Amino acid sequence: MRLKLNRFNPQKNIVSLNNINKFYGNKLILNQINLDVFNSEFITILGPSGCGKTTLLRIIAGFEKIDSGQIIIDDETVNEQVPEKRTVNTVFQSYALFPHMNVFENVAFGLKMKRVKKEDIKTKVINTLKMVQLESYYDKMPSQLSGGQQQRVAIARAVINEPKVLLLDESLSALDYKLRKRMQLELKQLQRKLGITFIFVTHDQEEALSMSDRIVVLKNGQIEQIGSPKEIYENPNNLFVAKFIGEINIFDAIVVNRVNDEYILINIESKQKKIKYSKPVKNGQKLKVLLRPEDIKIKEIKDIKNLDFVDTFLGHVNERTYKGSTLESIIELESGLKIMVSEFFNEDEPDVDHKIGQKVSVDWIENWEVILENENENENNNTIL
Repeated sequence: MRLKLNRFNPQKNIVSLNNINKFYGNKLILNQINLDVFNSEFITILGPSGCGKTTLLRIIAGFEKIDSGQIIIDDETVNEQVPEKRTVNTVFQSYALFPHMNVFENVAFGLKMKRVKKEDIKTKVINTLKMVQLESYYDKMPSQLSGGQQQRVAIARAVINEPKVLLLDESLSALDYKLRKRMQLELKQLQRKLGITFIFVTHDQEEALSMSDRIVVLKNGQIEQIGSPKEIYENPNNLFVAKFIGEINIFDAIVVNRVNDEYILINIESKQKKIKYSKPVKNGQKLKVLLRPEDIKIKEIKDIKNLDFVDTFLGHVNERTYKGSTLESIIELESGLKIMVSEFFNEDEPDVDHKIGQKVSVDWIENWEVILENENENENNNTIL
């Protein structure tokens, strides 16, 4: 079987969703969704349970009808088109393999429905199984396969039909941790090899960051941000994205004044600190200063009398977790705010393996903070999430 090995092309849209709205009864599930998916990219729809991500995938597949908007796949409007007519295939969370068919029969099923010649079916199935490294399992039943093998059979059954788009709905969630990590790598490598556009749904932030060309973050049926994993992680649009993607420390700050065109002076944790922020501000305006755990620096305090703490905060180690290559510490500042710090663990460095109660000074890498305008939230933002 010869499959076109396309390259990720951000100039060519393979799927366009325009002003999509979806109701279940009176409840709005998807609200004005606008999304362009590029040819041969791996895009992930990420969000908490109930945010609408699986519904969005089912709409692209044709299993759900929209209430308004337009769905375009490969330059064709497909609003009323049935699933089997769309140039997409879906790999479900359960894999949905036929239990009474062996691997060969499962993969060949779609071609048989299209009445492809027997000799052509055999050649294509064997080549596809080679691609997912399962050619020696052709006569095995699904019950004889591991979770990872079943997943690869499901993918083979989908890609043998040469779809323009492959939809994957939480397709790694049933696997154990080690297998899941391996399959993340294999799935991304397979996507690059095939050149097929993958639209992947998950609630796992780490999975999305490690696999995607771009990530779409959903909340309550609305898109909060679209961007590369680096953009989503390092430059979140708002507090929801910042807190949902990885762990984040959030400080309350108040603007003292503008220093120059690039910098402002803020009051943070009862200290004044100069930070880079070029957007317009008013004196007294509330801001949020966001810092990832790996961007914060701590230093053990041996003699508090001989140290200058003008630009740093004081605290003590409240909790510590050894994770092999890193040490995660919870630091309680003098204000009572608890923050997380992640450091690379070096057993030859005496001041890394901190003791509970150890006094420390806290600072961060200059200009690595993210500054957001204050949002009206009912919850306490000064928490680690």
